[in-house]
Amino acid sequence: MSWISWLEARIGFLGIPRLMQFIAVLNGLVYVLHIFEPTYVFALMLIPERILHGEVWRLVSYIFVPEIFFGRSVALQPLFLFIYLWFLVWIGDALEHALGAFRVTLYYFLGMVGVTIAAFFFWGGGLLAPLLNLSLFFAFATLYPDVQIYVLFILPIKVKWLALISLAPLLYSFLIGSFDAKAGLLVSFANYFVFFGPSVYTKLRDRSATGIRRRRFDSRNGDTAIHRCAICKRTEQDNPDLEFRVARDGHEYCLEHLPRQ
Repeated sequence: MSWISWLEARIGFLGIPRLMQFIAVLNGLVYVLHIFEPTYVFALMLIPERILHGEVWRLVSYIFVPEIFFGRSVALQPLFLFIYLWFLVWIGDALEHALGAFRVTLYYFLGMVGVTIAAFFFWGGGLLAPLLNLSLFFAFATLYPDVQIYVLFILPIKVKWLALISLAPLLYSFLIGSFDAKAGLLVSFANYFVFFGPSVYTKLRDRSATGIRRRRFDSRNGDTAIHRCAICKRTEQDNPDLEFRVARDGHEYCLEHLPRQ
């Protein structure tokens, strides 16, 4: 049993059903309040200096600030707000269907913790909710990679390709950025690494092992073996009854020498 399952068995009642719908509604409310008082949104942003001066609500309130306030035409903000909120609810419902309310709540909470740590120790603050929501999207893309969506209701694209496109600027920033930039990015996506890191690693390892076996098969001739034990070096040509398995280290072993898992 993983530690997440252990937590769920004991405090699963703390899970918030339809969490993302609740957050989406508050995002919409903040947008409406912003229409009447444009400076209101700056009182909600995650700014460590202001938190240290007693404005502790910022530890939570920043998740209710829609991304459309930044880098968008004012005239198009209602359209982008609709797309943003619809996408947030859609992803949240899909994740809750796959993981359950408790795990989605824990995933989002860990993301908030990571973003807060990044703001205090590496980046100095500002609106970091987009990274938190991006971690939700990466979780969705991991669970539903082949789901097809229409960008701006026109361009069909699978979620896994859209996730890779979204990942590209993050990788670029990670490669060229300072130590603080690198550490901030890693901490901000700690929730994804905790939940999906092991499974992604296993999938990549198995895919690599499969590729090795396929290359062996494609390049073999009449005297070349497909399987070879990493310890005793025996192949299926030495004994046709031998069975082989790929261990966690990526190497192939006969059953006699297969390491215990």
